[in-house]
Amino acid sequence: MKLPIVRYGEPVLRAKGKSIVAVDAHVRELAENMLETMNAANGIGLAAQQVGEALQLTVIDVANAEDRPSTMKLNGAEVDPKSSMPLVLLNPELTLSEETDLGVEGCLSFPEITADIWRAISVALRAQTLEGEPVEIEASGLLARALQHEVDHLNGILFIDRMSAATKVALRSRLKKLQKENAPR
Repeated sequence: MKLPIVRYGEPVLRAKGKSIVAVDAHVRELAENMLETMNAANGIGLAAQQVGEALQLTVIDVANAEDRPSTMKLNGAEVDPKSSMPLVLLNPELTLSEETDLGVEGCLSFPEITADIWRAISVALRAQTLEGEPVEIEASGLLARALQHEVDHLNGILFIDRMSAATKVALRSRLKKLQKENAPR
């Protein structure tokens, strides 16, 4: 079932997600609905906060991003990222490389707003799958950027928090309008 995507201004976007202790029917259904929602919106990632639930759950799928390649190791083995998509990750923890890169990002909670954001070039991630199995991912390229963006969401951090001051000034009126439209009444 496609879910409504929460937009900037809704307090849940600033909420740190609760850890998922047990995978139950609700978590499974939420993950399935989040994948459907992300695909319908042509996104590459979606965090639970973006559908109104403050949980440590994110879905990612970079398989169709031909123009922005990724590399991936899954539990230590090199894999084609496309063959491992979509990812459903619970309680993810990231370790970032020191080297960074500037790249364009957008966010489904900020329609039609993009900005250049500095992110680590590569990441190591530990998480659980829907089956409760531990998983370790090493990634670079778009997958590394998407993992950082989504884990930020799970911790109440938005991509606007990572924008340069000049970019925030340039987007100020659009951000204020979006925030006002979606603030609780």
